Amino acid sequence: MFYIGCHLSSSRGFLAMGETAVSIGANTFQFFTRNPRGGKAKAIDTNDVQAFLAYTAAHQLGTLVAHAPYTINPCSKDAHTREFARMTLADDLKRMNYLPGNLYNFHPGSHTGQGTETGIRQIADTLNAILKPEHRTTVLLETMAGKGTEVGGSFEELREILDRVELTEKMGVCLDTCHVSDGGYDIAADPDGVLTEFDRVIGLERLKAVHVNDSLNPVGAHKDRHARIGEGYLGAEAFSRIVTHPALQDLPMVLETPNDLPGYAREIALLRQMHGE
Repeated sequence: MFYIGCHLSSSRGFLAMGETAVSIGANTFQFFTRNPRGGKAKAIDTNDVQAFLAYTAAHQLGTLVAHAPYTINPCSKDAHTREFARMTLADDLKRMNYLPGNLYNFHPGSHTGQGTETGIRQIADTLNAILKPEHRTTVLLETMAGKGTEVGGSFEELREILDRVELTEKMGVCLDTCHVSDGGYDIAADPDGVLTEFDRVIGLERLKAVHVNDSLNPVGAHKDRHARIGEGYLGAEAFSRIVTHPALQDLPMVLETPNDLPGYAREIALLRQMHGE
């Protein structure tokens, strides 16, 4: 099954997101758990959740991807920033229990001059503090572009975090096509080689979602600036190979390109065509 969608606003609730997704040809989507720049999350409306779950079943929506706010940094040199990240992540996972069986994705963080090894340890420490056996959500580390002091710009760094997490069965990875390209993995020219390397270092069984983004910068630029499909350095032909790659089938694929809803609808239609639908 080909699951394709985009990032949607959660301002009007879950049911509204589901209806919007279906209206633009999507069968999955991504949403922020709260304001992407931080702040308190809105209270969960259980009636909205129940209506959404019924709508999901009726329209065969696939696995969803929740995204943590950008402001969290579990490996900051500032202790208060690390504690804010820990509290936010813990609260989000409690909220995700209303949507069991879905995914929660976050950027691992920036070590802010402490060094990569310290950053990796602090990220794992945070995950070990918040993950509980009763959680029904898989937490995803996102592949990063490696800009500045970002942690997660290589598959090896993500593997080191995963190896330190005690409840390893609660963890996975979200592969961002723009980020891995900017990070130096030439997924446009050699998707087979990149996914083989991912499997060697991390394991394809850990790959749970894909962010489908073109890049405004060439491979290895370490910049992280998304482009619309076919309008960046990866190019349309690369996405034809990516969306049909056997290793990526049945995973939720989410667009984070600079678009409005009509633009997302066009890209979803384009990717469906590439997939042979």
